[in-house]
Amino acid sequence: MTAVAKRLKAQALLFFGPPGAGKGTQAHAVAVEFGIPHISTGEMLREAARKRTPLGLAAQVRMDRGELVSDEVVSAIAAERIARPDCASGFILDGFPRTIGQAEFLDALLDEQGRGKPLVLYIQVNSGSLLKRLGGRRICPVCGRIYNMYFNPPQHDEVCDADGARLVRRADDNDGAILHRLESYTTLTRPLIEYYRERKVLVDVDGDRAPDEVTRDVIQWVTAA
Repeated sequence: MTAVAKRLKAQALLFFGPPGAGKGTQAHAVAVEFGIPHISTGEMLREAARKRTPLGLAAQVRMDRGELVSDEVVSAIAAERIARPDCASGFILDGFPRTIGQAEFLDALLDEQGRGKPLVLYIQVNSGSLLKRLGGRRICPVCGRIYNMYFNPPQHDEVCDADGARLVRRADDNDGAILHRLESYTTLTRPLIEYYRERKVLVDVDGDRAPDEVTRDVIQWVTAA
């Protein structure tokens, strides 16, 4: 076992949280701190499709139809990704599992590989803060730079600091669409949160703080004593 693996409380780290909670930011920080891969389900599926593997092609057919990829296919692609050498000392999963069936598959896979139980970090942020984080988001259509009108505004109203382009708002960043996304997330995720809480592997993280404060606590939670 490597020095990195000894520092991790669990080899499989799962990040959950509603849109805008900052789980991607925190997962990236932990990945850099421990030198482990941050595996996004979306990127994992797109890579498999690009490589035209049998599983990737099966996933592509479903995605092209706008359908959800089946548990069996997603789980098999995840298993292939986890088997790579860069995951030997640990890894972060972002977006997997999404269903109880996928969670049970992951539990069995980790047990089979002798990796032990996963550690699940559930980043919670109140709905008012999420509306500001998502509703205040603006994007430069030229350079792609992202601003937030509440937390990280441009120097001049609605104009990119880098190139002077007029900032735009994503179509789904209006309050009605945001609330619908948050409600959908809560409905879909609640069974998984309960699943992991019952297994005593879930940690509640207060995301209503500065990102560096959240990062400090998250790193403490994932670090072995």
